[in-house]
Amino acid sequence: MKRQLLNKIEESGVVAVVRKVDKEKVMYVIDALVEGGVTGIEMTMDSDNVLETIQQAKLNYSDHAVIGAGTVLDGGAATLAIHAGAEFLFAPTLSQETIKVANRYGKIAIPGVFTPTEILQAYEWGADIVKVFPASVLGSKFIKDVRGPLGHIPMMPTGGIDLNNIGEFVKAGAVAAGVGGSLLNKDYIENNQWEKLTDLAKQYVEAVAEARVG
Repeated sequence: MKRQLLNKIEESGVVAVVRKVDKEKVMYVIDALVEGGVTGIEMTMDSDNVLETIQQAKLNYSDHAVIGAGTVLDGGAATLAIHAGAEFLFAPTLSQETIKVANRYGKIAIPGVFTPTEILQAYEWGADIVKVFPASVLGSKFIKDVRGPLGHIPMMPTGGIDLNNIGEFVKAGAVAAGVGGSLLNKDYIENNQWEKLTDLAKQYVEAVAEARVG
């Protein structure tokens, strides 16, 4: 089951980071992203009504996308997210407790890492993918170089990913990328321009597909 969900996330190669979107609009946002082909939806734990949103999103979209929780800082938050229905846990930092909780419930653990040592440590503790964060600081060359000795560990850059660089990270060996503000366009959301958000999502999915072919 976990492998199927990992395959689903990697299918589009895009995990949308949905952070602090108005609760009246958040389901429209998720709908637009899924319509655009995004197969990973991350609801950050610092968002309003996040547990209810995870529950509803999983009910509505689990056939098309994997619904998970982000900004999971400890085991307590991990447990709450999983009971709400989260299939993966995204964390900005490396917490063994969070990985343990994910593994205990058979969910996907994606902790944040910044160094080769942390990448290996996370994997040894049971991470399924490591979140290379912030990717904007490290750059795509970091992933390419680190994949020399650590190529068996799936890496997902997050932080500063946009349409101009997502392809570089995929070509460097990233299995997917976490994308926040550059995809969750504030103007589109504010003005209820869901078709434009869907079109933008499609551009990200296409950029990943093109990079994989190239």
